[in-house]
Amino acid sequence: MLLAIDVGNTHTVIGLFRGAELTAHWRIATVAERTADEHRLWLQNIIGTEGFGREHLAGVAIASVVPAATSALREVGPYLADGPVVVVGPGIKTGMPILIDNPHEVGADRVVNAVAAYSRYGGPAIVVDFGTATTFDVVSGGGEYIGGAIAPGLEVSVEALHGATAALRTVEFRPPRTVIGKSTVEALQSGIIYGYSGLVDGINDRIAAAFSEPVQRVATGGLASTIVPHCRTVETVDEFLTLEGLRLVFERNTGTVQ
Repeated sequence: MLLAIDVGNTHTVIGLFRGAELTAHWRIATVAERTADEHRLWLQNIIGTEGFGREHLAGVAIASVVPAATSALREVGPYLADGPVVVVGPGIKTGMPILIDNPHEVGADRVVNAVAAYSRYGGPAIVVDFGTATTFDVVSGGGEYIGGAIAPGLEVSVEALHGATAALRTVEFRPPRTVIGKSTVEALQSGIIYGYSGLVDGINDRIAAAFSEPVQRVATGGLASTIVPHCRTVETVDEFLTLEGLRLVFERNTGTVQ
């Protein structure tokens, strides 16, 4: 089995693969201050809930945008699995050319999202990831990563609004009764839900206009299922796209299928 770990700024998503099948998964708050020992103990406890230990795991694949966590997990990997530890970064084979000015600038999660999207849906494709930032990653018809766009994440924007105003509060992320809010809460919900769906549609439209052929649009991330129902430019929600990308990158670097 393969242990896949995607460390984002807000959440860490963990998955167990048996071959190409994702058999278990967890979403946990990222704590950048965790030591290597703490990472080892909580990961061993998590996979232990499914009855698995080091002897059952033949490899670990890691994508992290949190440097402290990257370092800790690189150290901990050999204690978690009896096999290779692949950390996505410079020098790792992804099977996808990165055609931007400085390929080292692209976050590991964005690369594996693009790899998985092209593998599953073909290209050209746009991957919208609703994380701490809302990212748009673009893959050409030939399977090349050609760039993208980054906007503030939904939760970050709402927290900033709450922190900068005296009277506005945080609200549940759900659609209001009507787009014209009849209360402050509904007005905020309208701005959040329809504002972000409009952002997604606007950027998707502009990116798609650069292509002369149909573009696949897929969304992932914890809040994708909240926003995508109100978008007209996203066909698919693939909640665990990043984990699938990690599985593919692991296989391309080790030549093994777990």
